Amino acid sequence: MTVSPLHALTSRRSMKFLRAPAPKPDELDQILQAAMSAPDHGKLRPWRFALIRGAAIGRLADRALDAVKRSGDPRMTPEKEKSVRQWMSEVPLFVGLAQKIDHDNPKVPEQEQLLATGASVMNILNAVHMLGYGAFWSTGMGTYVEEVQEALGFDPLDYRFLGFLAIGTPACAMPEAVRPDYREFVTEWTGE
Repeated sequence: MTVSPLHALTSRRSMKFLRAPAPKPDELDQILQAAMSAPDHGKLRPWRFALIRGAAIGRLADRALDAVKRSGDPRMTPEKEKSVRQWMSEVPLFVGLAQKIDHDNPKVPEQEQLLATGASVMNILNAVHMLGYGAFWSTGMGTYVEEVQEALGFDPLDYRFLGFLAIGTPACAMPEAVRPDYREFVTEWTGE
């Protein structure tokens, strides 16, 4: 059965529970190249990605979860930490997501740079799905703790860190997502 491009878009869903294998190198190239097709006012290409895989995932877990605990976040209970570490150990690939901020561009406001970065991430999510893998955009794991951002090479003065994509093979079957009717979110303006 041939799947239409529109069906591929409308059937995409977040999949938190992933396992190996991750996309093959040539597939990952295609996935990351899809990000380059995002709309981008001024051709700033503000998106930046850090690939984290193999033993680096354990090092990320140590660094990020310790940083979250030091930040005083009360949600990082021992049970939560154990759960996050277990989840991270199953995921074969994480992609750190950041927006490079062009502070001196009077033509492209920072919010447009952020939107372009979000569009590039959506292209990644769609490409992952179209190649038969799953992905989950997580803002846990210390996304809003500067120490984590800096550890990944994103200076908070020049980058806005946006979280991580977990990418791999779905670990379980997922029911089809129930989506709302678009008409609940649309009005028509006539100018009258």
